[in-house]
Amino acid sequence: MDEIDKGSRTLGLPIAFHGTVIHSRRLNELEILENCFLLVDKAGKIQTLQAGVDPNEINSIISDLGYTPDVFPIKYLQRGQFLCPGFVDTHNHAPQWTQRGIGRGKTLMEWLNNVTFAHEAKFADAEYAKRTYSSCVSGFLRHGITTASYYGSLHGEATQILADICLEKGQRALVGKCNMNRNSPEWYRDASVEDSLHQTQELIQHIQTIDPDNKLVRPIITPRFAISCEPDLLSGLGSLAKEHPDTPIQTHFNEAKGEMMLTKELFPQFRNEVELYKSYELLTDRTILAHCIYLEEEEIEALRELRCGVAHCPISNTTMDFFMAAPIREYLRRGIKVGLGTDSGGGHSASMLDSMRQAFVVSIARQDATDGQDPALSMAEGFYLATLGGAQVCGLDEKIGNFAVGKEFDALEVHCDDNLGIMTPVEDDDSISTIFEKWIMTGDDRNIAKVYVCGRSVKV
Repeated sequence: MDEIDKGSRTLGLPIAFHGTVIHSRRLNELEILENCFLLVDKAGKIQTLQAGVDPNEINSIISDLGYTPDVFPIKYLQRGQFLCPGFVDTHNHAPQWTQRGIGRGKTLMEWLNNVTFAHEAKFADAEYAKRTYSSCVSGFLRHGITTASYYGSLHGEATQILADICLEKGQRALVGKCNMNRNSPEWYRDASVEDSLHQTQELIQHIQTIDPDNKLVRPIITPRFAISCEPDLLSGLGSLAKEHPDTPIQTHFNEAKGEMMLTKELFPQFRNEVELYKSYELLTDRTILAHCIYLEEEEIEALRELRCGVAHCPISNTTMDFFMAAPIREYLRRGIKVGLGTDSGGGHSASMLDSMRQAFVVSIARQDATDGQDPALSMAEGFYLATLGGAQVCGLDEKIGNFAVGKEFDALEVHCDDNLGIMTPVEDDDSISTIFEKWIMTGDDRNIAKVYVCGRSVKV
C-alpha cells in the first residue's frame, strides 16, 4: 500500500485520482475518459467522476463536494497509467487452485474421476484448506479479480474457511459448498441428502454471521451438476433457494456431450437440462450457468425469459478433449447476461486477461462456423464481459462493474509505462486506446499496480 492509500484509509478519508479512466457503459460502449477526476468517499463509493478536468480546478471541485482541499492526497496518473474496473470471475473452483493445467486431453468425466475428485478430497483437512485458499484468494486478487463466484469442495468446514479468507483479504465473493452425493468415488461424496443440505444451510448461516449485510461475501447454492445430485438433493436445494430468495445459485450446464448424455440417462423424464433444473426450481434470475455449450433453441429462449446468467469459460472449453465454442454472440443477441470465468483447474490460467484473449479466439471460431452470422467479439465487448457483464451475471451490477457515480470503487490501477519487458512497449505516438489494447492483449498481472475493493487497497 503506497502512502496515499495508507494515509487515506487509516484516517477514514476519501481517496482521489486524476488521469485516464476506462470503463464500459454498455456492451458496445467502452468509455475512455482523459484528465478525469474521480473521488471515492469514506464508504468506498464513487462520489464524482468528471472528465476533462484541469489540475488547477481540482481544489474547487473538492470544495463543491463539501471537503476541505489538501486534507486528503490526490494520485496523479501519468501517461501509460489508467484506472479500470476490477475483473469479475463468474465461474471459479477454488479447490482446484493447485491443480491448474493438469489433465489436458481428458474427457470431462475422466478428468473429474482421475484428477479432480482426489485433489478436492484434500480439503477435509482444515489446515490444508487454510493454506490453499489463502494462496488462491491472494493470487486471484493479484490478477485483478475483485469479485469471484467460487465453488468450494464438498466440505462444509473448508468452505466456511474460504468465506472467512475472502472477507479477511477483502475480495468480493460468492461462496458455495459443492453439493454432490452420487456418481463420484465413495470417499468423495456427501454422506447423505440430509447432510449435504445441512452443511449448505450452515454455510449460509456462517456467512450471515461474518458478513451480515453481505457487503463483500454472500453464499451461493451450488449443486455441482445434475449428475452428482440425487433428485431429493436437487429438490432440497430448490427449497433452500426459496427459503433464501436473495441467495444466488450456480451449477454446470450443457458443458460436454458425454455429461449431457449421462444426465439424460439419469433423468429420462426431462427433455433437456432447462426442463430438469426448472422442475427443481433452480433456474431464476439469480442463477449462474457455467459453460452452456450445446443449448437447444428452446433452452436459449428459456434462459432469456428466466433471466439466468451464463458464465463463459473459453479456456477450459477449448483445452479439454474437444474444442468447444459456446454461442456467445447468440446469447448476447438475445439479451442474455454473459460474463467470463477462469474455471480455475478446468482452465490453465488464473488471469482474466487470458480469458478475454481466449474468448476472442473462440468467437472467431464461431464466426467461421456460422459463415459470419455470429461476428467475433470486439475489444470493447470482451472487456465488458470481464467487468460489467460479469457483475450482471453475479447480480451485482447495481454495486460494481463500472465507475458510475454511487457504485462501490472496485478498481485496478494499471501501469503500462514500465521497463519490465512484459507487454508490447508503449510508444510516444500511441493513443490511449492503443495503450489499452496493448495491455489487454500482451500485459499481465505485473502491470496491475493496485487493486481496490470498495475503496480499499487489497493487492499484496
